[in-house]
Amino acid sequence: MKLKTSQERREFIKKSGLTVGGASLAPQFGVGLGIGFATAADPVLAAVIKTDFVGIKASEQTIPVGSFQMPAYIARPESTSKPLPIVIVVSEIFGVHEHIADVARRFAKLGYLAIAPEAFIRAGDPSSYGTIAEIFTNIISKTPDEQVLTDIRAAIAWAGKNGGDVKRVGVTGFCWGGRITWLAATMPEVKAGVAWYGRLIGDKTANNPKQPVDIANDLKAPVLGLYGGADAGIPLTSVDQMKTALEAASNNPAAKASRFEVYPDTPHAFHADYRESYREGPAKDGWAKCLAWFKQNGVI
Repeated sequence: MKLKTSQERREFIKKSGLTVGGASLAPQFGVGLGIGFATAADPVLAAVIKTDFVGIKASEQTIPVGSFQMPAYIARPESTSKPLPIVIVVSEIFGVHEHIADVARRFAKLGYLAIAPEAFIRAGDPSSYGTIAEIFTNIISKTPDEQVLTDIRAAIAWAGKNGGDVKRVGVTGFCWGGRITWLAATMPEVKAGVAWYGRLIGDKTANNPKQPVDIANDLKAPVLGLYGGADAGIPLTSVDQMKTALEAASNNPAAKASRFEVYPDTPHAFHADYRESYREGPAKDGWAKCLAWFKQNGVI
């Protein structure tokens, strides 16, 4: 069944009473974000990581971006007496599905206010398409970088009014979100970024006027790049190009401090524990390095 809009998807969820492990998903996820996994990324592995809700609160909420109400999956500790460090979790091309929601809950367990904005909501619902090619044609190509960065700024501002510490902001993202993480690190609001296998070079278009390789001089926050040495879509030559750009911008402290970790013989999407590309060793090591990077750079 192909659901054409987010509203159709939400109504389907409410009527069908979808469950995981016998528990209804609707109370946990509000009106639909974080439900299920990406159709275009099937099959889903049986050993997928599932982070529970003990000690945290997590649900979909809306964040105002001008007059637009942007859905976002938000997770935070259940109780706290101090402003929380903020982490923006930027999704893959599949949008905010269960894996991204789970990553947000993992951060919440560690004391973060984690926000996963649904960046594609204006273009459509990625879960309504069955192939990656369809998602690129119908969703990704219609989602401008500047719009996404504006959404991130709005999410940070919202967090500041809702228990977050805007002086401690990290951004991390996967695949499409990895590329966005590099771009978001040009924002003064961001203290550190961790980009998981995000594209570094590419064609310039009206919606994508700059690639990460073009913005080394503009970085305001250091970025840790986590990449696979056997990534068929992101060759190591492009990683080398980005390293060269960072070296050329060495007068910029954020560029000079940026680093790469390349895992040999590791494919794209190695952190995606619901996919066949998952590699437990690099994923766990990358996660540990992500947390250490945020700590090193004052996010937590």
